Amino acid sequence: MVFDVATTDKKKIYNLLIGLVAPRPIALVTSRNEDGGINAAPFSAYNYLSIDPPIVALGVADRPAGDPAPKDTARNIRRTGEFVVNVTTEDLLRQMNICATDFPAEVSEIEMAGLETAESSVVSVPRIKSAHAALECVEHTTLQIGRSRIILGRVVAMYVEDQFVDPAGPYIKAEELHAIGRMNGLGSYVRTEGSFLHQPRIPYSEWVKGKR
Repeated sequence: MVFDVATTDKKKIYNLLIGLVAPRPIALVTSRNEDGGINAAPFSAYNYLSIDPPIVALGVADRPAGDPAPKDTARNIRRTGEFVVNVTTEDLLRQMNICATDFPAEVSEIEMAGLETAESSVVSVPRIKSAHAALECVEHTTLQIGRSRIILGRVVAMYVEDQFVDPAGPYIKAEELHAIGRMNGLGSYVRTEGSFLHQPRIPYSEWVKGKR
């Protein structure tokens, strides 16, 4: 089947795209609202884009058609210029999913999910205490494209529990961290525990020797 984007319904495009661009890391983002409360929301339109400077990107769609307002996370980041990406691991799946619920503005997702926060080292927005790793970010720029906002955040500090850091690199002990990924829009996720495949890059010097 071929789907012509120009003539395909936007919801269908969404369903297809998120099923093909997978697995996707999940950013459980904490931000601060105008009353000083902390908002928590997951986004799987998320990845890192560069390392010098270190930049991560969030794709945050506006609220459903008929409501022109941006989602709380985008509004909070634009106002304060700060946010924290909490790495979603398998043990946080249930709480992350609760934070995805469309609660009324006065309801705290963090409270509903039974989560606690901890002070960040650089930004004023706290991280989620039970998250094993988190990226503290300041807004680099926000691009509004159609009904979405592409938020580029510059990473200013990284928190990782000691047990998940190999000081030799330093490297992240990814096989022990157990991050999860989003697969589609049907509630499907993938776990990484016990699922690693190792395929090191081939140096050119080895390639010409026939060591492939």
